[in-house]
Amino acid sequence: MEQLTDLKAILHSKRANIYYLEKCRLMQKDGRVLYLTEAKNENQYWNIPIANTTVVLLGTGTSVTQAAMRMLASAGVLVGFCGGGGTPLLMGNEIEWMTPQSEYRPTEYMQGWMQFWFDDEKRLQAAKQFQFARIEYMQKIWSKDRDLQVEGFNNDDEELIRALANVSAKIEHASKVGELLQAEAQLTKQLYKMAANRTKHGDFVRERESLDLISDKANAFLNHGNYLAYGLAATTLWVLGIPHGFAVMHGKTRRGALVFDVADLIKDTLVLPWAFICAKENATEQEFRQQCLQAFTQHKALDFMFDQVKDVALKTDWELSE
Repeated sequence: MEQLTDLKAILHSKRANIYYLEKCRLMQKDGRVLYLTEAKNENQYWNIPIANTTVVLLGTGTSVTQAAMRMLASAGVLVGFCGGGGTPLLMGNEIEWMTPQSEYRPTEYMQGWMQFWFDDEKRLQAAKQFQFARIEYMQKIWSKDRDLQVEGFNNDDEELIRALANVSAKIEHASKVGELLQAEAQLTKQLYKMAANRTKHGDFVRERESLDLISDKANAFLNHGNYLAYGLAATTLWVLGIPHGFAVMHGKTRRGALVFDVADLIKDTLVLPWAFICAKENATEQEFRQQCLQAFTQHKALDFMFDQVKDVALKTDWELSE
């Protein structure tokens, strides 16, 4: 029997798995974490490789044992209770992440974050750095991902070039976070329009509470994929020891706002195009989720999040406006 101490340590930034479970029981058996599904004539067990897992999302009809939670915590796996389809049940609110308890989280990054966070100008510069990194990541991935290029998501697209140049100028000259949020919203709206045109989706209106997998798959997939990105972001912040409430972009009064800031680094690049592509192909929710996870792994999304957050946390040469 494999004991928990026998698990080979895998850095969180290198882990490949996110699980969304529904209508099953999560439990510990023979030193492993399993989920049990009830079939008509028999029960089936499926193993979860916890050493290579970042997040487990527990959807409708799930339960979890104390022994399973103990093992998940020991392996540093974040757990979130959510509604159907990986998104919250009420009011589109954030998932309340259950983070493993440890008195030995690193302090270096938290202390670095606090050194700039209470300075409005430095916090603005940190937000700008995230926004520029987000754009650079999109340009990099869309210039080399042939699957996306085949579907019309190409870094050489003139419409995209103009949109990114326009938003980059607005980010550069922004004097407050509200202006950054406006620029971000404008870019995302343009990307929705581009994606809808490339996939022949027709008129598209963003509905953040949509779970309609029949007539509104694009919105449902966007919601689902975004919460996968939130899982990666929450994992990044937990590993680095930075509380979720110290946001640089989203509202400072929202307890999980920094999760949204970090998730935004990859959402438009990976989740947005695949949501529209999978909707066009009439993919199932599971197929879309697998495509997202494959894209996250292929393009090292978690590594990218870690690098960006660490860079901002340890930055000392802030270029402040006069």
